[in-house]
Amino acid sequence: MKSFFAIKESGSKVRTEILAGITTFLTMAYILAVNPDILSNAGLPKDSVFMATAVASAVATLVMALVARLPFALAPGMGLNTFFAFTVVLGMGKSWQFALTAVLLEGIIFLLLTALNVREAIINSIPANVKKSISVGIGLFIAFIGLQKSGLIVSNDTTLVQLGELGSPTAILSIAGLVVIAVLLAFKVKGALLLGIIVVTVIGIPLDITKVEGFKLFQPLPSMAPTFFKFVGWNQIFSMEMLVVLFTFLFVDMFDTVGTLIGVSTKARILRPDGSIPRVKQALFADAIGTTVGAMLGTSTVTTYIESAAGVEEGGRTGLTALVTAILFLVAVFLSPLFLLVPSAATAPALILVGLFMMSPVIEIEWGDVTEALPAFLAIIMMPLAYSIAEGIVWGVLSYILVKVLSGKVRDVSLVTYIVGIVFVLSLFV
Repeated sequence: MKSFFAIKESGSKVRTEILAGITTFLTMAYILAVNPDILSNAGLPKDSVFMATAVASAVATLVMALVARLPFALAPGMGLNTFFAFTVVLGMGKSWQFALTAVLLEGIIFLLLTALNVREAIINSIPANVKKSISVGIGLFIAFIGLQKSGLIVSNDTTLVQLGELGSPTAILSIAGLVVIAVLLAFKVKGALLLGIIVVTVIGIPLDITKVEGFKLFQPLPSMAPTFFKFVGWNQIFSMEMLVVLFTFLFVDMFDTVGTLIGVSTKARILRPDGSIPRVKQALFADAIGTTVGAMLGTSTVTTYIESAAGVEEGGRTGLTALVTAILFLVAVFLSPLFLLVPSAATAPALILVGLFMMSPVIEIEWGDVTEALPAFLAIIMMPLAYSIAEGIVWGVLSYILVKVLSGKVRDVSLVTYIVGIVFVLSLFV
């Protein structure tokens, strides 16, 4: 196992990789509860979606672990599941079978694009400083998510966001968790994020934040039959509505995955000297396979998760981290009540601190050159404000092309970057 995952060569240890895998799983286990809840609005049965979510996540993460051998985990993407339920089904009036068909087609197209190295070429076309900014932008984004989950930041109709109720049990527990993890990190305690999550979960029991009422460890397994292989006919596949839905799925998933791979790889310091990601083609196959399998089972688009950064921060550097996370997704099928006990107040502090750790590449950006600095800044700021990794990349790349061209630095922009920019412009109109 050590030689297969090249653990020693990566400067890691088996124990560190296992702890990292557990941490990654705990920070993203919320998807097992959230995804069924969101897709149920489209009419899919919650129990079946739970099973599909767990199995599809395990399959995709196993591919990442054993084929790409990278420490990244995958699951149905947030935002994409919302688009599935509220835009395609409730907004456009389409059936959930129509939406699942679009997800299946997306997965198949991604398999083809990955095989033809198109997605790899897109990753390599992103300018160096924008690549560095992606990690920083994801850091702000993931910290913002953590602040929302903790109740420290809430919505406001006038100012969009505001400080939440600091006296609420969730906020108090999240702040306590933030302090606990920070102190553990200060003392360089291994597994600090994981220990913090466990401590907050236990403390939350008497505060009724960790819900244990009616807890049963073993329950009958739900059936996936109601959602298994449920697709529409050819007459709906060849339609303008399907084209628009398919393009949106393709665009958002492609650049969410690209952004996450670049950002977390930068933090893990596994990028090659030329800025490329090792075994990136295999990594891209993981989300393509996960999306295809997920559609067959009955869930929305599978993508690489930014919460993988939590495992990387714990020291995860190889596919063993992803393997542990994949195994836990399979275990969750049988022990789902145990994993779903972890409240948002326990994972929120870990996400906030991961956001802090993702900020380090900001010092490597060329802030002295405005043609490099402005695109990097826009990529950083648009990710949390637009609540989308993909939108941050769009603003970063398009502003890079525009500023370079108008500044007479046309040759700084590669041909592939121009092509990607054209696709981005089209996406704004679609």
